[in-house]
Amino acid sequence: MRVSMLISLIRPIGPVVIGISLGFTLSLLSVTWVEEPCSNPDWNRRDEVALELDENPYSLPAGSLQNGENVEDFEPRIVPYKPVQQQTPPKKFYRAKYISTELGIRERLFAGVLTSKNTMNTMAVAVNRTIRHHLDNVVYFTGMRNRKIPHGMFVVTHGDERLIWNMFQTIRYVLEHYINEYDWFYFVQDDTYIQADRIKSLVGHLSIHTDLYMGSPEEFIGDEMEGRYCYGGFGYLLSRTLLLKLQPNLESCRNDILSARPDEWLGRCIIDYGNVNCVDQQEGLHYQRFEMGKNSDPNKEEDIRFKNAFTVHPVLDPAQMYRLHKYFTEIELQRTYEEIEKLQAEIKNTSEVAFDGNRSAHWPIGINPPFEPKTRFEVLRWEYFTEDQVYTCKDGSPKCELQGIDKADVTNVIEIAMGELNKKYKPVLHLKKQQLINGYRRFDPTRGMEYTLDLQLEVVNQKGRSRSITKRVHLVRPLSDVEIIPMPYVTEATRVHIILAVTVHDRDYVNQFLEVYATNFFEMSENAILSFLFIYDPFQAQQVNQNDIFANVKAKISAYERKYPVTKIPWISVKTEAPSQIKIMDIISKKHPVDTLFFVANVNTNVNSEFLNRCRMNTINNWQVFFPIHFQDYNPNIAYHNQQPPPTIDLIKDAGHFDRDVFDEACFYNSDYMAARTKMVTDVQENEEILEALDVYDMFIKYSNLHIFRAVEPALHQKYRHKVCNPRLGEEIYHRCVQSNLEGLGSRSQLAMLLFEQEQGNST
Repeated sequence: MRVSMLISLIRPIGPVVIGISLGFTLSLLSVTWVEEPCSNPDWNRRDEVALELDENPYSLPAGSLQNGENVEDFEPRIVPYKPVQQQTPPKKFYRAKYISTELGIRERLFAGVLTSKNTMNTMAVAVNRTIRHHLDNVVYFTGMRNRKIPHGMFVVTHGDERLIWNMFQTIRYVLEHYINEYDWFYFVQDDTYIQADRIKSLVGHLSIHTDLYMGSPEEFIGDEMEGRYCYGGFGYLLSRTLLLKLQPNLESCRNDILSARPDEWLGRCIIDYGNVNCVDQQEGLHYQRFEMGKNSDPNKEEDIRFKNAFTVHPVLDPAQMYRLHKYFTEIELQRTYEEIEKLQAEIKNTSEVAFDGNRSAHWPIGINPPFEPKTRFEVLRWEYFTEDQVYTCKDGSPKCELQGIDKADVTNVIEIAMGELNKKYKPVLHLKKQQLINGYRRFDPTRGMEYTLDLQLEVVNQKGRSRSITKRVHLVRPLSDVEIIPMPYVTEATRVHIILAVTVHDRDYVNQFLEVYATNFFEMSENAILSFLFIYDPFQAQQVNQNDIFANVKAKISAYERKYPVTKIPWISVKTEAPSQIKIMDIISKKHPVDTLFFVANVNTNVNSEFLNRCRMNTINNWQVFFPIHFQDYNPNIAYHNQQPPPTIDLIKDAGHFDRDVFDEACFYNSDYMAARTKMVTDVQENEEILEALDVYDMFIKYSNLHIFRAVEPALHQKYRHKVCNPRLGEEIYHRCVQSNLEGLGSRSQLAMLLFEQEQGNST
């Protein structure tokens, strides 16, 4: 009984015990298999050394004996101290200004036009007007030139009328100035018409690593030399790699090769030192050209080679050049329309097998689908108009007269609608517009301007019968290709002169402005200079010695100058009854150089380095002025009614708004101000009140051709303050000031809630 109970207890753990026992057994057996024998010949010697050390464990031997010799010396010795040499700081790594420079990306095509003194003002001007808008860089090379260079042309003069010398100088100039900027170089005479877009398309399909000499191949005249050169009349294309091969041998070509024609001389040089002949096809692409007859009319020319030509030569006069340009432009326009129709048909056919069927092809085909708002705040607003009036006005009026560019836009849309309707129904029906019943338009940022017109039409059939109908028409004026406008290079290292005009109403806010300014600029050594302009009225100016209203402000300025010895804060006192911006800037402008960058600030503005950098980048001398839109806090008594305002106010819609009615802050260069102010002199002599009726923004709009850049600026943050509007200034300025005060009270929902609480209180 006991044995059976013992077996029943052992049985569950039996396999575990057996497994452990078997594991130990196998591990012991494996050790005996892999263990190496202890037959090291140095083992006995190591034991001897260990025994010797054990005899005196606290002593260090002077050396160890090997074959009876002392092989290592453990005697202490003095090591002289050598100070660690400081490593020279690594040289600062300067990055390239542009990514293309760092990556070695070059422009595609350079065009050089060979002209002369006699044809520069005629044929060269005609070439420039026909290709300048299509090519990135066009340079005109001539031996001699007149004193006056035609407008919009970059001319390089070699100083000699010898044709071979001019060609040599042209190639050398290109190698010195443009070889690292372009992949392809195209040279042509000024009596040749060039289809620039086709040349650009050609080089866009060629490999830049090919030694290519492409044009109209011609045999050398009166010479046994093998090979062909490119005739200069039809132009020729050279690759960058080929020009680099010519660079070390250009002088040898000038001294050794004799030729009467510059194109032959260049062809010999290329064949001798580049081992390349002129070709008219490469990689399946053909260089198309056409020789023009003396009395040929482009509109009557039926040769297919003429319609496909890249260049046409010779062109006898500028008028013929312009006729050719008109003809080829019409051809390219027609081909573009045909390509658009083909693509639309492909899109329509493809959409039929899509998941949504034809619904996936939005009208018009090929244009982006309409914008779909995600919330009610993103809904695009339609604008209602008639032929004479529009019901969305800039000043908030419910209705105003349709005029200017808006009038021209509506007229053009109606004409296009009638043209398309007649194109659709002719010759069965003829439609005449009677009136525009309703018109709607909106701007969709994803596709362009959309129009919906309800037209009352008179329909006349082929039998002469007519009736009046109403037709609804939908039109879209799509956005064209987005282009990057080239802008001059600017830097963030420019010093900014901050101009702060202070009146008697502003003096209580100067201390806070200086505290913020000192923290952001004086302590950080920002590259900026602050200048004060104290404005006195005539009565205050008479009492300046007895009671200076700006005495405390001037004392505060002196205190900051003592606190920051390297800082100087200049100030000027001015007496005027109407402190207009233009009068103030007239005084400031005369005291600064023409290349000074001004920032006209407001005493309520908290200026920081982030904004000044944008001021530097957005203001370009002789190109662009910058008028930022600051963020204005709402009245805290309304925005935070019965609540404690937060210590820091974020830029959110319930805390404030971007004040578009204020143009006080401005960034511009003194030279741009002086140029616009000079154009204003005649009007000021006729009416001096214009100086008070306009501000600096209005002056730049009316009297300069500069870009006026107006954008919201989150770095300019102003606390709420009720502005004192001066009625002596212009009516428009006064109206904007009043409007700014009204819109700065609070948001519509906050004002509505306040009125609701007041009505509730009055009713109870």
